[in-house]
Amino acid sequence: MTTAEFSNQFDQLSPKMFGFALKLTQNQEKAKDLMQETALKAYRHREKFKSGTNFRAWVSTIMRNTFINDYRRNKKRQVVNEPIEDFAFALESTTITPNQGEMNLRMEELHGLLDGLSDLYRVPFLMHFRGYEYKEIAAHLDIPIG
Repeated sequence: MTTAEFSNQFDQLSPKMFGFALKLTQNQEKAKDLMQETALKAYRHREKFKSGTNFRAWVSTIMRNTFINDYRRNKKRQVVNEPIEDFAFALESTTITPNQGEMNLRMEELHGLLDGLSDLYRVPFLMHFRGYEYKEIAAHLDIPIG
């Protein structure tokens, strides 16, 4: 499919595709972003479109998959869209005293995990943690970088 053919077909579908994007996102601005991302992905992979098949279904599938992937990515990330000042109260607790016991438990757990590693992995990790550079670690242990 040539660039002109792609552009022509996509322009004809744009109003219907925007409606589909709006239905998915429930937000005008997010629908515009989804349209733009779909157009970019479809254009990049236009050579994969088989002539004689349903262009609308192909683009709709790209849009749906893009929406699903973005949804999953954002769900994992748990983004907060509020200014940090709104959460300052959580950082400024004056009633809680520091608990060294919790830190000790975490350090014990970390030491236990490190002790569970073989020397092959533990020694380079600890050297890196102590500030050695990759080249220094490789030279000291006589192993290749990486």
